[in-house]
Amino acid sequence: MPDVTRERVRDELLRMEEDCIHSGKAHFNASARWAVWNYVFGIPSVILSTAAGAAFFKDYPVAAGSMALCVAVLTSLMTFLKPGEKSADHKSSGDQYLALRNNSRVFREVELDNTPDAETVLTALKGFTTRRDELNQASPAFQTAILRGPATALTPANPSTRSTKVPTNDSQ
Repeated sequence: MPDVTRERVRDELLRMEEDCIHSGKAHFNASARWAVWNYVFGIPSVILSTAAGAAFFKDYPVAAGSMALCVAVLTSLMTFLKPGEKSADHKSSGDQYLALRNNSRVFREVELDNTPDAETVLTALKGFTTRRDELNQASPAFQTAILRGPATALTPANPSTRSTKVPTNDSQ
């Protein structure tokens, strides 16, 4: 196989490894944020539901009703947003990106120079790029506005602060 082709494959594998590192890290960060929201909604829900039950038996109907209402809101948010599921989905995507990075690195460091024919090398490269494309399509989207607060960067009153970069799995 020509050295030029081998070097181009090596360069592409390095780019893929870097993409996988950034995409994996972005998914791990999103997983951590969603895990926090899971606790923010879940822990008060458990505490308030227990306190509401105790207040009901102690004949404090107003307190029990207020706490039950708060529990209903918190559990509705958990049901609608599904922070636990989103956290797990992002972690899974992060794990898959890092596995692809490891596979790509092992191929580049160990197998690339020991593979004599170009067809085998290009087939392996095609397999790695196909897997990365599948991960990009299957990975959950990032919802930064929900996780980081109001989208003040998108206010029309100050167009100079408007964000023009849309995060994608490829650019993470």
